[in-house]
Amino acid sequence: MPTLQFKGKPFVKNHHLSVKYHELIPVKEKSLTDRVSLHDNLIIHGDNLKALKALLPTYAGKVKCIYIDPPYNTGDENWIYNDNVNSPMIREWLGSVVDKDDLTRHDKWLCMMMPRLKLLKELLRDDGVIFISIDDDEYANLKLLLDEIFGESCHIGTLIWKRRQNVDSRPKNGLSQDHDYILCYGKTAESRLRGKDKDMSKYKNPDNDPRGPWMSADMTGLATKEQRPNLHYDLVDPATGIVYPCPPTGWRYERKRMMELIKNGEVIFPKTPDGRPRRKKFAKDLESVYTGFSSILETVYNTQGTRELREIFDGEEVFDFPKPSAMIKILIQQSCTEDGDIVLDSFAGSGTTGQAVLELNKEDGIQRQFILIEMEDYADRITAERIRRVIKGISNTKNESLKEGLGGTFSYFELGDPIEMEAILQGERLPSYEDLARYVFFTATGEEFDPSAIDMDRNFIGESQEYEVFLFYRPDTEYLKTSSLNIETAQQLGEYKGKKRLVFAPMKYLDEEYLHQYHIEFAQLPFEIYRMKE
Repeated sequence: MPTLQFKGKPFVKNHHLSVKYHELIPVKEKSLTDRVSLHDNLIIHGDNLKALKALLPTYAGKVKCIYIDPPYNTGDENWIYNDNVNSPMIREWLGSVVDKDDLTRHDKWLCMMMPRLKLLKELLRDDGVIFISIDDDEYANLKLLLDEIFGESCHIGTLIWKRRQNVDSRPKNGLSQDHDYILCYGKTAESRLRGKDKDMSKYKNPDNDPRGPWMSADMTGLATKEQRPNLHYDLVDPATGIVYPCPPTGWRYERKRMMELIKNGEVIFPKTPDGRPRRKKFAKDLESVYTGFSSILETVYNTQGTRELREIFDGEEVFDFPKPSAMIKILIQQSCTEDGDIVLDSFAGSGTTGQAVLELNKEDGIQRQFILIEMEDYADRITAERIRRVIKGISNTKNESLKEGLGGTFSYFELGDPIEMEAILQGERLPSYEDLARYVFFTATGEEFDPSAIDMDRNFIGESQEYEVFLFYRPDTEYLKTSSLNIETAQQLGEYKGKKRLVFAPMKYLDEEYLHQYHIEFAQLPFEIYRMKE
Protein backbone atom coordinates (compact mmCIF):
# COMPACT_ATOMS: atom_id res chain seq x y z
CA MET A 1 0.00 0.00 0.00
CA PRO A 2 1.39 3.44 -0.86
CA THR A 3 2.35 5.45 2.24
CA LEU A 4 1.76 9.17 2.41
CA GLN A 5 4.74 11.24 3.56
CA PHE A 6 4.48 14.84 4.70
CA LYS A 7 6.38 17.31 6.86
CA GLY A 8 5.66 16.82 10.54
CA LYS A 9 4.23 13.29 10.18
CA PRO A 10 6.74 11.67 12.60
CA PHE A 11 5.74 14.22 15.27
CA VAL A 12 1.94 13.91 14.89
CA LYS A 13 1.72 10.16 14.27
CA ASN A 14 1.23 9.45 17.99
CA HIS A 15 0.33 12.96 19.11
CA HIS A 16 -3.20 11.82 20.04
CA LEU A 17 -1.67 9.69 22.81
CA SER A 18 0.04 12.67 24.44
CA VAL A 19 -3.02 14.93 24.35
CA LYS A 20 -4.12 15.35 27.96
CA TYR A 21 -7.57 14.46 29.14
CA HIS A 22 -9.55 17.62 29.90
CA GLU A 23 -12.49 18.22 32.13
CA LEU A 24 -15.85 18.77 30.45
CA ILE A 25 -17.58 21.61 32.32
CA PRO A 26 -21.40 21.63 32.14
CA VAL A 27 -22.99 25.00 31.36
CA LYS A 28 -26.58 24.86 32.57
CA GLU A 29 -27.64 28.26 31.22
CA LYS A 30 -26.61 27.35 27.66
CA SER A 31 -28.18 23.89 27.77
CA LEU A 32 -31.77 23.02 26.89
CA THR A 33 -32.57 20.34 29.44
CA ASP A 34 -33.70 19.92 33.02
CA ARG A 35 -30.66 17.81 33.85
CA VAL A 36 -27.27 18.39 32.23
CA SER A 37 -25.67 15.04 31.44
CA LEU A 38 -22.88 13.56 29.32
CA HIS A 39 -25.44 11.00 28.12
CA ASP A 40 -27.74 13.64 26.62
CA ASN A 41 -27.41 15.15 23.16
CA LEU A 42 -24.18 17.12 23.52
CA ILE A 43 -22.78 20.39 22.24
CA ILE A 44 -19.16 20.90 23.30
CA HIS A 45 -17.34 24.19 22.87
CA GLY A 46 -13.58 23.80 22.65
CA ASP A 47 -10.65 22.54 20.60
CA ASN A 48 -11.92 19.45 18.84
CA LEU A 49 -8.74 17.42 19.38
CA LYS A 50 -8.90 17.94 23.15
CA ALA A 51 -12.67 17.45 23.17
CA LEU A 52 -12.40 14.13 21.33
CA LYS A 53 -9.86 12.94 23.88
CA ALA A 54 -12.13 14.10 26.71
CA LEU A 55 -14.98 12.01 25.26
CA LEU A 56 -12.98 8.77 25.24
CA PRO A 57 -13.72 7.73 28.85
CA THR A 58 -17.45 7.81 28.15
CA TYR A 59 -17.77 7.12 24.43
CA ALA A 60 -14.81 5.03 23.23
CA GLY A 61 -16.14 2.37 20.86
CA LYS A 62 -19.72 3.68 21.20
CA VAL A 63 -20.29 5.98 18.18
CA LYS A 64 -22.21 4.45 15.25
CA CYS A 65 -21.94 7.28 12.71
CA ILE A 66 -19.42 10.10 12.31
CA TYR A 67 -19.81 12.94 9.83
CA ILE A 68 -17.18 15.66 9.59
CA ASP A 69 -16.80 18.62 7.28
CA PRO A 70 -13.22 19.78 7.92
CA PRO A 71 -11.62 22.80 6.22
CA TYR A 72 -11.19 21.97 2.54
CA ASN A 73 -7.83 23.75 2.64
CA THR A 74 -8.56 25.85 -0.42
CA GLY A 75 -6.33 28.65 0.87
CA ASP A 76 -9.33 30.96 1.33
CA GLU A 77 -10.69 29.66 4.64
CA ASN A 78 -8.32 31.42 7.08
CA TRP A 79 -7.91 28.36 9.26
CA ILE A 80 -4.96 28.27 11.70
CA TYR A 81 -2.80 25.38 12.83
CA ASN A 82 -2.87 25.35 16.65
CA ASP A 83 -1.91 21.87 17.90
CA ASN A 84 0.79 22.00 20.57
CA VAL A 85 3.02 19.29 19.12
CA ASN A 86 6.47 18.75 20.60
CA SER A 87 8.45 19.81 17.55
CA PRO A 88 10.32 23.11 16.91
CA MET A 89 9.31 23.00 13.25
CA ILE A 90 5.62 22.59 14.04
CA ARG A 91 5.75 25.20 16.79
CA GLU A 92 6.78 27.72 14.16
CA TRP A 93 3.48 27.02 12.43
CA LEU A 94 1.34 27.99 15.42
CA GLY A 95 -0.98 30.95 15.08
CA SER A 96 -0.40 31.62 11.36
CA VAL A 97 -3.27 31.68 8.88
CA VAL A 98 -2.95 28.95 6.24
CA ASP A 99 -3.43 30.66 2.88
CA LYS A 100 -2.70 29.91 -0.77
CA ASP A 101 0.82 31.27 -0.56
CA ASP A 102 1.73 28.90 2.26
CA LEU A 103 4.11 26.30 0.80
CA THR A 104 3.41 23.97 3.73
CA ARG A 105 -0.36 24.27 3.38
CA HIS A 106 -0.93 20.57 2.67
CA ASP A 107 1.54 19.44 5.34
CA LYS A 108 -0.20 21.54 8.00
CA TRP A 109 -3.61 20.24 7.00
CA LEU A 110 -2.47 16.62 7.20
CA CYS A 111 -0.77 17.26 10.56
CA MET A 112 -4.04 18.72 11.80
CA MET A 113 -6.16 15.83 10.49
CA MET A 114 -4.07 12.81 11.49
CA PRO A 115 -4.47 12.87 15.30
CA ARG A 116 -8.15 13.78 15.01
CA LEU A 117 -8.85 10.87 12.68
CA LYS A 118 -7.06 8.50 15.08
CA LEU A 119 -9.23 9.63 17.98
CA LEU A 120 -12.36 9.44 15.83
CA LYS A 121 -11.48 5.85 15.00
CA GLU A 122 -11.19 5.06 18.73
CA LEU A 123 -14.65 6.52 19.32
CA LEU A 124 -16.21 4.56 16.45
CA ARG A 125 -18.07 1.31 17.07
CA ASP A 126 -16.85 -1.88 15.36
CA ASP A 127 -19.83 -1.68 12.98
CA GLY A 128 -19.64 2.12 12.72
CA VAL A 129 -18.94 4.28 9.66
CA ILE A 130 -17.34 7.67 9.13
CA PHE A 131 -18.22 10.13 6.35
CA ILE A 132 -15.87 13.00 5.47
CA SER A 133 -16.70 15.82 3.07
CA ILE A 134 -13.82 17.12 0.97
CA ASP A 135 -13.03 18.55 -2.48
CA ASP A 136 -10.18 18.27 -4.97
CA ASP A 137 -7.69 20.25 -2.88
CA GLU A 138 -7.14 17.46 -0.35
CA TYR A 139 -9.08 14.47 -1.68
CA ALA A 140 -6.05 12.48 -2.83
CA ASN A 141 -4.11 13.17 0.38
CA LEU A 142 -7.08 12.38 2.60
CA LYS A 143 -7.76 9.08 0.81
CA LEU A 144 -4.18 7.90 1.44
CA LEU A 145 -4.29 9.08 5.04
CA LEU A 146 -7.55 7.23 5.68
CA ASP A 147 -6.17 4.09 4.03
CA GLU A 148 -3.27 4.25 6.48
CA ILE A 149 -5.39 4.87 9.60
CA PHE A 150 -8.45 2.73 8.87
CA GLY A 151 -7.01 0.33 6.28
CA GLU A 152 -7.71 0.03 2.56
CA SER A 153 -10.13 -2.84 3.18
CA CYS A 154 -12.29 -0.53 5.33
CA HIS A 155 -12.90 1.90 2.46
CA ILE A 156 -16.62 1.43 1.81
CA GLY A 157 -16.60 3.88 -1.07
CA THR A 158 -16.48 7.50 -2.19
CA LEU A 159 -19.71 9.36 -2.80
CA ILE A 160 -19.93 12.13 -5.38
CA TRP A 161 -22.18 14.89 -4.08
CA LYS A 162 -23.53 17.18 -6.81
CA ARG A 163 -23.64 20.24 -4.57
CA ARG A 164 -24.18 22.85 -7.32
CA GLN A 165 -27.62 22.81 -8.90
CA ASN A 166 -26.77 25.23 -11.72
CA VAL A 167 -23.59 25.35 -13.80
CA ASP A 168 -21.07 28.05 -12.88
CA SER A 169 -21.44 30.63 -15.67
CA ARG A 170 -18.00 32.19 -15.07
CA PRO A 171 -15.52 29.46 -14.08
CA LYS A 172 -11.85 30.49 -13.96
CA ASN A 173 -10.66 27.63 -16.16
CA GLY A 174 -13.77 26.84 -18.15
CA LEU A 175 -14.81 23.94 -15.91
CA SER A 176 -17.81 24.24 -13.60
CA GLN A 177 -16.81 22.38 -10.44
CA ASP A 178 -20.22 21.06 -9.47
CA HIS A 179 -19.36 18.33 -6.99
CA ASP A 180 -17.66 17.49 -3.70
CA TYR A 181 -16.56 14.09 -2.42
CA ILE A 182 -17.73 12.24 0.67
CA LEU A 183 -15.23 9.57 1.68
CA CYS A 184 -16.77 6.68 3.60
CA TYR A 185 -14.84 4.21 5.79
CA GLY A 186 -15.86 1.57 8.29
CA LYS A 187 -14.21 0.75 11.60
CA THR A 188 -13.79 -2.81 10.28
CA ALA A 189 -13.94 -4.43 6.86
CA GLU A 190 -17.42 -5.77 7.79
CA SER A 191 -18.93 -2.28 8.11
CA ARG A 192 -21.43 -1.48 5.38
CA LEU A 193 -24.13 0.94 4.32
CA ARG A 194 -27.83 0.22 4.53
CA GLY A 195 -28.55 0.45 0.82
CA LYS A 196 -31.60 1.76 -1.00
CA ASP A 197 -35.10 0.40 -0.41
CA LYS A 198 -36.09 -2.07 -3.12
CA ASP A 199 -39.16 -1.23 -5.16
CA MET A 200 -41.72 -3.62 -3.70
CA SER A 201 -44.66 -2.18 -5.65
CA LYS A 202 -44.30 -4.91 -8.29
CA TYR A 203 -44.95 -7.62 -5.72
CA LYS A 204 -48.67 -8.40 -5.68
CA ASN A 205 -50.85 -11.46 -5.09
CA PRO A 206 -53.62 -11.50 -7.72
CA ASP A 207 -54.20 -15.27 -7.35
CA ASN A 208 -54.14 -15.24 -3.53
CA ASP A 209 -51.13 -17.51 -3.46
CA PRO A 210 -50.66 -18.63 0.18
CA ARG A 211 -46.95 -17.97 -0.17
CA GLY A 212 -47.66 -14.26 -0.32
CA PRO A 213 -46.93 -11.42 -2.80
CA TRP A 214 -44.95 -12.23 -5.93
CA MET A 215 -43.79 -10.74 -9.22
CA SER A 216 -43.14 -12.48 -12.51
CA ALA A 217 -39.49 -13.01 -13.39
CA ASP A 218 -37.78 -13.85 -16.67
CA MET A 219 -36.68 -17.48 -17.06
CA THR A 220 -34.72 -17.16 -20.31
CA GLY A 221 -31.03 -18.03 -20.22
CA LEU A 222 -27.86 -16.50 -21.67
CA ALA A 223 -26.25 -19.41 -23.52
CA THR A 224 -26.56 -20.80 -27.05
CA LYS A 225 -27.43 -24.45 -27.69
CA GLU A 226 -23.79 -25.16 -28.51
CA GLN A 227 -22.66 -23.65 -25.20
CA ARG A 228 -25.29 -25.21 -22.91
CA PRO A 229 -27.34 -27.91 -24.70
CA ASN A 230 -28.94 -29.03 -21.40
CA LEU A 231 -30.70 -25.66 -21.15
CA HIS A 232 -32.33 -25.96 -24.57
CA TYR A 233 -35.64 -27.83 -24.65
CA ASP A 234 -39.31 -27.12 -25.39
CA LEU A 235 -41.54 -26.51 -22.39
CA VAL A 236 -45.00 -28.07 -22.03
CA ASP A 237 -47.81 -26.85 -19.81
CA PRO A 238 -49.06 -30.08 -18.18
CA ALA A 239 -52.51 -28.56 -17.62
CA THR A 240 -53.20 -27.46 -21.22
CA GLY A 241 -50.68 -29.41 -23.29
CA ILE A 242 -49.53 -26.19 -24.97
CA VAL A 243 -45.91 -26.41 -26.15
CA TYR A 244 -43.70 -23.35 -25.71
CA PRO A 245 -40.64 -23.34 -28.03
CA CYS A 246 -37.22 -22.93 -26.47
CA PRO A 247 -35.90 -19.34 -26.68
CA PRO A 248 -32.68 -18.83 -28.72
CA THR A 249 -30.62 -18.41 -25.55
CA GLY A 250 -32.25 -21.36 -23.76
CA TRP A 251 -33.82 -21.46 -20.30
CA ARG A 252 -32.24 -20.41 -17.02
CA TYR A 253 -32.83 -23.83 -15.43
CA GLU A 254 -32.13 -27.44 -16.44
CA ARG A 255 -35.13 -29.65 -17.20
CA LYS A 256 -35.23 -31.35 -13.76
CA ARG A 257 -35.24 -28.04 -11.91
CA MET A 258 -37.87 -26.64 -14.31
CA MET A 259 -40.14 -29.60 -13.59
CA GLU A 260 -39.85 -28.91 -9.85
CA LEU A 261 -40.87 -25.29 -10.39
CA ILE A 262 -43.88 -26.36 -12.47
CA LYS A 263 -44.91 -28.92 -9.84
CA ASN A 264 -44.70 -26.25 -7.12
CA GLY A 265 -46.89 -23.86 -9.10
CA GLU A 266 -44.09 -21.38 -9.61
CA VAL A 267 -44.27 -21.17 -13.42
CA ILE A 268 -46.75 -18.85 -15.13
CA PHE A 269 -47.84 -20.17 -18.54
CA PRO A 270 -49.26 -17.77 -21.18
CA LYS A 271 -52.54 -18.68 -22.92
CA THR A 272 -50.92 -18.97 -26.35
CA PRO A 273 -47.71 -20.80 -27.47
CA ASP A 274 -46.17 -17.58 -28.79
CA GLY A 275 -45.99 -16.23 -25.24
CA ARG A 276 -43.03 -16.74 -22.92
CA PRO A 277 -43.45 -18.67 -19.61
CA ARG A 278 -42.22 -16.75 -16.55
CA ARG A 279 -41.51 -17.62 -12.94
CA LYS A 280 -43.16 -16.43 -9.75
CA LYS A 281 -40.59 -14.59 -7.62
CA PHE A 282 -41.87 -14.34 -4.03
CA ALA A 283 -41.17 -11.38 -1.78
CA LYS A 284 -40.61 -13.76 1.15
CA ASP A 285 -37.61 -15.28 -0.63
CA LEU A 286 -35.74 -11.99 -0.95
CA GLU A 287 -32.48 -12.00 0.98
CA SER A 288 -32.82 -8.27 1.61
CA VAL A 289 -35.35 -5.51 1.05
CA TYR A 290 -32.46 -3.22 0.06
CA THR A 291 -30.57 -2.75 -3.16
CA GLY A 292 -27.37 -0.82 -3.82
CA PHE A 293 -27.15 2.82 -2.74
CA SER A 294 -25.90 5.00 -5.58
CA SER A 295 -22.51 6.65 -5.11
CA ILE A 296 -23.94 9.75 -6.84
CA LEU A 297 -25.92 12.17 -4.66
CA GLU A 298 -27.75 14.55 -6.97
CA THR A 299 -31.02 15.48 -5.28
CA VAL A 300 -29.77 17.82 -2.53
CA TYR A 301 -27.85 21.03 -3.20
CA ASN A 302 -25.76 23.49 -1.21
CA THR A 303 -28.28 26.27 -1.80
CA GLN A 304 -30.80 24.30 0.26
CA GLY A 305 -28.50 24.50 3.26
CA THR A 306 -28.13 28.26 2.86
CA ARG A 307 -31.90 28.82 2.57
CA GLU A 308 -32.56 26.51 5.49
CA LEU A 309 -30.20 28.30 7.87
CA ARG A 310 -31.36 31.73 6.74
CA GLU A 311 -34.94 30.74 7.54
CA ILE A 312 -33.98 29.47 11.01
CA PHE A 313 -32.22 32.76 11.81
CA ASP A 314 -35.01 35.04 10.55
CA GLY A 315 -33.36 35.93 7.25
CA GLU A 316 -29.95 36.71 8.73
CA GLU A 317 -26.82 35.34 7.01
CA VAL A 318 -24.93 33.84 9.94
CA PHE A 319 -22.77 31.17 8.31
CA ASP A 320 -21.15 30.63 4.91
CA PHE A 321 -22.03 27.53 2.89
CA PRO A 322 -23.74 25.38 5.55
CA LYS A 323 -24.40 21.80 4.50
CA PRO A 324 -28.09 20.95 3.93
CA SER A 325 -29.62 18.81 6.66
CA ALA A 326 -31.28 16.62 4.00
CA MET A 327 -27.86 15.46 2.81
CA ILE A 328 -26.66 14.64 6.34
CA LYS A 329 -29.92 12.75 6.95
CA ILE A 330 -29.19 10.53 3.96
CA LEU A 331 -25.76 9.66 5.36
CA ILE A 332 -27.11 8.95 8.84
CA GLN A 333 -29.76 6.66 7.38
CA GLN A 334 -27.15 4.83 5.34
CA SER A 335 -25.12 4.18 8.51
CA CYS A 336 -27.94 1.89 9.76
CA THR A 337 -28.55 3.83 12.97
CA GLU A 338 -31.03 2.42 15.47
CA ASP A 339 -32.44 3.41 18.87
CA GLY A 340 -29.74 4.76 21.17
CA ASP A 341 -27.11 5.06 18.44
CA ILE A 342 -24.76 8.03 18.55
CA VAL A 343 -23.95 10.41 15.69
CA LEU A 344 -20.82 12.56 16.12
CA ASP A 345 -19.69 15.69 14.27
CA SER A 346 -16.40 17.17 15.50
CA PHE A 347 -16.40 20.05 12.96
CA ALA A 348 -19.96 21.03 13.83
CA GLY A 349 -20.06 24.49 12.21
CA SER A 350 -23.64 25.73 12.11
CA GLY A 351 -25.01 22.54 13.70
CA THR A 352 -26.52 20.90 10.61
CA THR A 353 -25.76 17.39 11.89
CA GLY A 354 -27.65 18.03 15.12
CA GLN A 355 -30.71 19.23 13.22
CA ALA A 356 -30.49 16.22 10.88
CA VAL A 357 -30.51 13.82 13.84
CA LEU A 358 -33.51 15.53 15.46
CA GLU A 359 -35.44 15.57 12.17
CA LEU A 360 -34.83 11.85 11.62
CA ASN A 361 -35.81 11.07 15.20
CA LYS A 362 -39.14 12.81 14.68
CA GLU A 363 -39.73 11.22 11.28
CA ASP A 364 -39.05 7.57 12.09
CA GLY A 365 -39.40 7.45 15.88
CA ILE A 366 -35.86 6.16 16.33
CA GLN A 367 -34.10 7.96 19.18
CA ARG A 368 -30.55 8.75 18.10
CA GLN A 369 -28.14 10.91 20.10
CA PHE A 370 -25.90 13.60 18.61
CA ILE A 371 -22.55 14.95 19.79
CA LEU A 372 -21.44 18.24 18.24
CA ILE A 373 -18.00 19.77 18.82
CA GLU A 374 -17.26 23.33 17.74
CA MET A 375 -14.12 25.26 18.66
CA GLU A 376 -15.02 28.69 17.28
CA ASP A 377 -16.60 31.42 19.38
CA TYR A 378 -19.95 31.00 17.61
CA ALA A 379 -20.55 27.60 19.27
CA ASP A 380 -23.27 29.08 21.49
CA ARG A 381 -24.41 31.93 19.24
CA ILE A 382 -24.91 29.83 16.09
CA THR A 383 -24.36 26.09 16.65
CA ALA A 384 -26.33 25.77 19.89
CA GLU A 385 -28.80 28.52 19.01
CA ARG A 386 -29.77 26.69 15.82
CA ILE A 387 -30.53 23.55 17.83
CA ARG A 388 -32.52 25.56 20.40
CA ARG A 389 -34.66 27.06 17.66
CA VAL A 390 -35.38 23.83 15.76
CA ILE A 391 -36.25 22.07 19.03
CA LYS A 392 -38.70 24.81 20.06
CA GLY A 393 -40.08 25.55 16.56
CA ILE A 394 -39.56 28.07 13.73
CA SER A 395 -42.64 30.21 13.15
CA ASN A 396 -41.77 31.55 9.69
CA THR A 397 -40.87 28.29 7.94
CA LYS A 398 -42.82 26.36 5.32
CA ASN A 399 -41.57 23.11 6.85
CA GLU A 400 -44.44 21.99 9.08
CA SER A 401 -42.21 19.73 11.13
CA LEU A 402 -39.82 22.59 11.92
CA LYS A 403 -42.71 24.96 12.54
CA GLU A 404 -44.06 22.92 15.43
CA GLY A 405 -40.55 22.06 16.68
CA LEU A 406 -38.53 18.87 16.53
CA GLY A 407 -38.47 18.33 20.29
CA GLY A 408 -35.55 16.97 22.26
CA THR A 409 -32.91 18.27 24.64
CA PHE A 410 -29.19 18.97 24.69
CA SER A 411 -26.49 19.57 27.29
CA TYR A 412 -23.85 22.22 26.65
CA PHE A 413 -20.27 21.74 27.86
CA GLU A 414 -17.15 23.86 27.81
CA LEU A 415 -13.72 22.29 27.64
CA GLY A 416 -12.07 22.76 31.03
CA ASP A 417 -8.57 22.39 32.41
CA PRO A 418 -6.39 19.39 31.65
CA ILE A 419 -6.34 16.67 34.27
CA GLU A 420 -2.67 16.98 35.26
CA MET A 421 -1.95 13.79 37.13
CA GLU A 422 1.52 14.95 38.14
CA ALA A 423 0.04 17.97 39.93
CA ILE A 424 -2.38 16.08 42.15
CA LEU A 425 -0.09 15.64 45.16
CA GLN A 426 1.01 19.26 44.93
CA GLY A 427 -2.61 20.41 45.12
CA GLU A 428 -2.59 22.21 41.76
CA ARG A 429 -5.83 22.23 39.74
CA LEU A 430 -7.36 19.30 41.60
CA PRO A 431 -10.14 17.68 39.52
CA SER A 432 -13.47 16.74 41.06
CA TYR A 433 -13.90 13.20 42.38
CA GLU A 434 -16.19 12.25 39.48
CA ASP A 435 -13.87 13.68 36.81
CA LEU A 436 -10.85 11.82 38.16
CA ALA A 437 -12.94 8.67 38.63
CA ARG A 438 -14.00 8.84 34.99
CA TYR A 439 -10.38 9.29 33.94
CA VAL A 440 -8.84 6.46 35.96
CA PHE A 441 -11.70 4.04 35.28
CA PHE A 442 -11.43 4.44 31.53
CA THR A 443 -7.65 4.44 31.32
CA ALA A 444 -7.47 1.33 33.50
CA THR A 445 -10.30 -0.69 31.94
CA GLY A 446 -11.06 0.84 28.54
CA GLU A 447 -14.77 0.53 29.37
CA GLU A 448 -17.54 3.09 29.79
CA PHE A 449 -17.73 4.90 33.10
CA ASP A 450 -21.10 5.07 34.89
CA PRO A 451 -21.14 7.91 37.46
CA SER A 452 -24.27 6.49 39.12
CA ALA A 453 -22.17 3.52 40.30
CA ILE A 454 -19.98 5.69 42.56
CA ASP A 455 -20.05 4.82 46.26
CA MET A 456 -17.71 7.27 47.97
CA ASP A 457 -18.22 5.69 51.41
CA ARG A 458 -16.16 2.72 50.27
CA ASN A 459 -14.30 4.56 47.45
CA PHE A 460 -15.95 2.40 44.77
CA ILE A 461 -16.16 3.95 41.28
CA GLY A 462 -17.33 1.13 39.03
CA GLU A 463 -17.07 -2.41 37.76
CA SER A 464 -15.68 -3.64 34.44
CA GLN A 465 -15.66 -7.13 32.97
CA GLU A 466 -12.37 -7.81 34.73
CA TYR A 467 -12.18 -5.44 37.70
CA GLU A 468 -13.91 -3.75 40.57
CA VAL A 469 -12.30 -0.30 40.63
CA PHE A 470 -11.72 1.83 43.74
CA LEU A 471 -10.37 5.37 44.02
CA PHE A 472 -9.05 6.83 47.28
CA TYR A 473 -9.15 10.51 46.43
CA ARG A 474 -10.68 13.83 47.42
CA PRO A 475 -9.86 17.23 45.88
CA ASP A 476 -8.10 18.07 49.14
CA THR A 477 -4.33 18.23 49.60
CA GLU A 478 -4.46 17.16 53.26
CA TYR A 479 -6.53 14.10 52.36
CA LEU A 480 -4.03 13.14 49.66
CA LYS A 481 -1.15 13.47 52.10
CA THR A 482 -2.77 11.25 54.74
CA SER A 483 -5.00 8.80 52.86
CA SER A 484 -3.71 5.28 52.18
CA LEU A 485 -4.68 1.71 51.43
CA ASN A 486 -4.19 -0.24 54.65
CA ILE A 487 -5.78 -3.22 56.39
CA GLU A 488 -8.65 -1.14 57.71
CA THR A 489 -9.50 0.50 54.36
CA ALA A 490 -8.98 -2.81 52.52
CA GLN A 491 -11.61 -4.40 54.74
CA GLN A 492 -14.02 -1.59 53.84
CA LEU A 493 -13.95 -2.42 50.12
CA GLY A 494 -16.92 -4.72 50.58
CA GLU A 495 -17.71 -8.33 49.78
CA TYR A 496 -15.39 -10.01 47.27
CA LYS A 497 -17.30 -10.72 44.04
CA GLY A 498 -14.75 -12.89 42.27
CA LYS A 499 -13.17 -10.08 40.25
CA LYS A 500 -9.80 -8.46 40.75
CA ARG A 501 -9.91 -5.26 42.76
CA LEU A 502 -8.03 -2.39 41.18
CA VAL A 503 -7.35 0.24 43.85
CA PHE A 504 -6.01 3.73 43.14
CA ALA A 505 -4.65 5.54 46.22
CA PRO A 506 -1.88 8.02 47.08
CA MET A 507 -0.02 5.35 49.13
CA LYS A 508 -0.38 1.86 50.61
CA TYR A 509 0.64 0.11 53.82
CA LEU A 510 -0.06 -3.46 52.74
CA ASP A 511 2.53 -6.05 51.73
CA GLU A 512 2.11 -8.44 48.80
CA GLU A 513 0.66 -11.16 51.05
CA TYR A 514 -2.22 -8.95 52.15
CA LEU A 515 -2.75 -7.59 48.63
CA HIS A 516 -3.10 -11.17 47.45
CA GLN A 517 -5.38 -12.03 50.37
CA TYR A 518 -7.75 -9.16 49.52
CA HIS A 519 -7.43 -9.73 45.73
CA ILE A 520 -6.06 -6.21 45.23
CA GLU A 521 -3.97 -4.74 42.44
CA PHE A 522 -2.61 -1.40 43.66
CA ALA A 523 -1.99 1.67 41.47
CA GLN A 524 -0.40 4.67 43.14
CA LEU A 525 -1.72 8.13 42.43
CA PRO A 526 -0.60 9.91 40.38
CA PHE A 527 2.27 7.95 38.83
CA GLU A 528 0.63 4.67 37.88
CA ILE A 529 -2.43 5.80 35.96
CA TYR A 530 -1.47 3.43 33.22
CA ARG A 531 -2.78 1.28 30.39
CA MET A 532 -3.46 4.28 28.19
CA LYS A 533 -5.52 3.33 25.16
CA GLU A 534 -3.59 3.43 21.88
